Amino acid sequence: MVVPIYLSALILILQCHAACGEIFSSLADMEGLVSTEFELMKQLDNYIQEEEIRLKRLRGFLEEYENNHHEASEDVSKYLANPLNAYLLVKRLTSDWKKVEGVMTQNAGTAFMINITQHRGVLYFPSEEDLNGAAVALMRLQDTYKLDTHALANGDLLGKKYSRQLTAGDCWELGRQSYNNGDHYHTVLWMGEALNKWDDESNKTVTRNEILEYLAFSTFKQGNVKEALQLTNELLKIVPYHQRAIGNKKHYEDVLRQLGVIPEHGKTDDSSSDDGMSEPFNTANLKLKKPSPTSGISNDHWDKYEKLCRGEKLMDPKIEGHLRCRYVTNDDPYFFIQPLKMEEAFLKPLLVIYHDVIFDEEIETVKKLAHPRFKRTTVVNSATGKLETAKYRISKAAFLKNEEHHHVLKMSRRVGAITGLDMSTAEDLQICNYGIGGHYEPHFDYARKNETIIGLNNDSGWRNRIATWLFYMSDVEAGGATVFPALNVALWPQKGSAAFWYNLFPNGEGNELTRHAACPVLTGSKWVANKWIHEKNQEFRRPCGLTVDAET
Repeated sequence: MVVPIYLSALILILQCHAACGEIFSSLADMEGLVSTEFELMKQLDNYIQEEEIRLKRLRGFLEEYENNHHEASEDVSKYLANPLNAYLLVKRLTSDWKKVEGVMTQNAGTAFMINITQHRGVLYFPSEEDLNGAAVALMRLQDTYKLDTHALANGDLLGKKYSRQLTAGDCWELGRQSYNNGDHYHTVLWMGEALNKWDDESNKTVTRNEILEYLAFSTFKQGNVKEALQLTNELLKIVPYHQRAIGNKKHYEDVLRQLGVIPEHGKTDDSSSDDGMSEPFNTANLKLKKPSPTSGISNDHWDKYEKLCRGEKLMDPKIEGHLRCRYVTNDDPYFFIQPLKMEEAFLKPLLVIYHDVIFDEEIETVKKLAHPRFKRTTVVNSATGKLETAKYRISKAAFLKNEEHHHVLKMSRRVGAITGLDMSTAEDLQICNYGIGGHYEPHFDYARKNETIIGLNNDSGWRNRIATWLFYMSDVEAGGATVFPALNVALWPQKGSAAFWYNLFPNGEGNELTRHAACPVLTGSKWVANKWIHEKNQEFRRPCGLTVDAET
């Protein structure tokens, strides 16, 4: 296949911008893609207009050649007997044809690609990694919030229509990305949806055999051998000499013989081994198994996590009945005139929410300071102690020092005033923005025993993270809760509020009940800022109690 020059140039530009990468992990970064799309639309429209003018000229040449050829073909000898006709024929096939060749070889695309190239510094192009990350995020949302595949493909989220319908080709691509990740569960769901949409499409966006090839094998990998054989037979009706399908068909038949579904010698009497699909494909008729959690937590803990993310009430009403909201001063004179609004989310361990503790002007300041420095968030590999990206934490972040802006300093001082802790051993303010399905699976903020920690100022003797303060800097339309599965607690983002809890008992031991997670953002953009406060200098601000699990 010959690739046009303008397409090759576009591919080069896409490759040049692949370095931007991981755009999917932050909605703030993804906003730039809208400008990229607009610029490409404008350049493409200009290119098409130029091409239409060029094609119009070529049609004019063609009409002239057709008229002259028609006249000459009626009586070639008579036509050529006229010296003018003979001259014009030679002219048409020499100098005139050179003009045609010149128009044919004109490449308006090159000029337009130069214009796009000049915008390299301001245009963002997603990479293949972004495409895969966006697809995985949709799968995550689908599982966490129990979104129906068909409804999601029709643009519906929790009963509300948010976008246009997906085509069969769109669903096929989601299935392909899942397949490339070794996720056959979602491959079956999305290839099945692609197959059913394909039947209804007048303008096909993908071929039926492309869908069947992925769907059949993934259906087999999910343990549905008979259905995989039917799908493979359907594929062989379209492409009879498909070598991989022929090999798979034999394998599936062997498996079914071992299971006693097909007689040991030959086929069943009704030749069902060669039958394709007798009715529309329906994943509800299959036995499908979801992938296991990636972060190594128990299925029961994971089930709780997802239920809390969906807003299901799990807390014992007796425990919830003891929780209160009240005004407090925390014995700080600064709050005597304007007390703090405190809401108890749990009592032991103490988990509280303070309302109206960060202001719009401060939020805008830290967002503007952080955005240009955003990098994909990392986690510490417990085995190597090195920082690395992970699929179970999808967001972008940047750290701000107190001296960078008086708003940052004020926020840090406010945290110290409210908590009563020494902020000189607190980490810099971390600003986080979550992208498509952005989340952070259940984790601890403190370093557990035998874990090697990097970046926590251990060289200065700060020791472990005693407490976490979490500012919510945006409302989130759907999803994005902070949940504590062991406590059956879900905190929902509310702009201007902040959550606070101690990660450690007063004796320095980690409190495993503080394991928490950031639920995937379903719709909206989630902005948070957090301060991790360390043990050093807190000895007299939070002294040990008389028992191991004493809270104060």
